[in-house]
Amino acid sequence: MCDSTPRILSIQSHVVHGYVGNKSATFPLQVLGFEVDSINTVQFSTHTAYKHIKGNVLKNEELDELIDGLTLNDVDHYTHFLTGYSRSPDSLTKIAEIIKKLRSKNPNLIYVCDPVMGDNGKMYVPDEIMPVYRDVVVPLADVLTPNQFEAEVLTGLKMTNFDDALTIIKALHDKGVKTVVISSTDLGGEKLMIGLASNGVSCYKIQVPLVDTNFTGTGDLFAALFLAWFHKTGSNLKLTMEKTMSTLQNIVQDTYQKARAIQPQNKIPPKLKELRLVQNKDFIENPMITITAEEIRKKMVD
Repeated sequence: MCDSTPRILSIQSHVVHGYVGNKSATFPLQVLGFEVDSINTVQFSTHTAYKHIKGNVLKNEELDELIDGLTLNDVDHYTHFLTGYSRSPDSLTKIAEIIKKLRSKNPNLIYVCDPVMGDNGKMYVPDEIMPVYRDVVVPLADVLTPNQFEAEVLTGLKMTNFDDALTIIKALHDKGVKTVVISSTDLGGEKLMIGLASNGVSCYKIQVPLVDTNFTGTGDLFAALFLAWFHKTGSNLKLTMEKTMSTLQNIVQDTYQKARAIQPQNKIPPKLKELRLVQNKDFIENPMITITAEEIRKKMVD
């Protein structure tokens, strides 16, 4: 194709109100200069932290129809493929088929997989999804962005210290993943969130101050930002982590401060914790590095 603009096919969840899945990923990617085609695995009124959830789930045959339409119209040439939340093993198997089809069109396609399964020790997808991720989807990924819990589930290993983390990262590399990024771990205790990234040659850690509440959609945003900056920096892992985490932290802090201004005490309700993406457009586009990454280990893969 003559147009040099990077093009992404993103298959994730969608919400009418708020920012998770494709809603969390598409706007930042577009601001950073990417064309984004989105397929929504679900369409819900809001994300699942709200009390009432309404909406529907994309059927596998409907996913097939959408991909067929792209193929028949010859608009299925992508530089990147991004996946997030899927609800069933069958849908993940379909995604594996789509990856292979897209790579037949562009062998240089970069697949960024966010294996959304759970967090904080709890699965929020069916248990049957995990083996499909582990055995079918993960080996196809160029970049994998699990959180600590998802990395543990995929490898069957526990992460209680940095040595454990490096063992888990190596196990994921051994599955064929070129770049392993653990978006969040609790290795920093109660005050710091630590992210880890490895390209098989170098491994970096980055520390982020925690706030006293949890946000939904940050993992989806992280994967999108990492994809964008990994491309824009020419696969510079350290700089990508710094720009990604600095942007994410700026958005989280701004969202938190605005929420606390309205709700000074007690638990912040979900509607006040929707990520302030539009309001932080300028920072997304031109992030100032406020958090730096530190190299902790060389030569992860023989």
